[in-house]
Amino acid sequence: MTDNEIISLYWARDERAIKETDVRYGQFCYTLAYNVLHTKEDAEECVNDTYNTAWNSIPPQKPEHFRPWLGKVVRNISIDLWDKLHARKRFAGTEILFDEIAEIVPAASDVESEADAAQLGRIISRWLEKQSERDRMFFILRYWKSESLKSIAKRHGVKENNLAQKMYTMRQSLKICLEEEGVRI
Repeated sequence: MTDNEIISLYWARDERAIKETDVRYGQFCYTLAYNVLHTKEDAEECVNDTYNTAWNSIPPQKPEHFRPWLGKVVRNISIDLWDKLHARKRFAGTEILFDEIAEIVPAASDVESEADAAQLGRIISRWLEKQSERDRMFFILRYWKSESLKSIAKRHGVKENNLAQKMYTMRQSLKICLEEEGVRI
């Protein structure tokens, strides 16, 4: 079933929309959630919450690009749950990932409006387009899909230390780009 057909089911308030979303994007959503939370049960909970959010948001929303829209929803839900659980000090490992990117991207409270957040997204997208395809893939795997350096390095046949240095260099490059665009860090 195509994305447009699935979205049409949501608009028709047909409960098959959730089943079809799960068939087409269940593993994608689960992987994003699991990479943030590192527990099966919490990841499954976030996926279910994502489907609930989709059901409650479509309509009135009509996502133009359904997969990225779902990815954003499941990532936000996962990060919110991580924050809640982190208050109880359950996941020290994921904190490293958030600390890495927090050095260069302003916190949500620093972004004054959705328009500012959208502009930040456009700046980062333009910066990513200037990177090599391989570097762009590494950056997205690390900071969008929340994959560990070890797993990325192993899967792509690079040394973990070299990849860590590459991520550091890319973060510094992004920081310079953001500063040149007037983003307060």
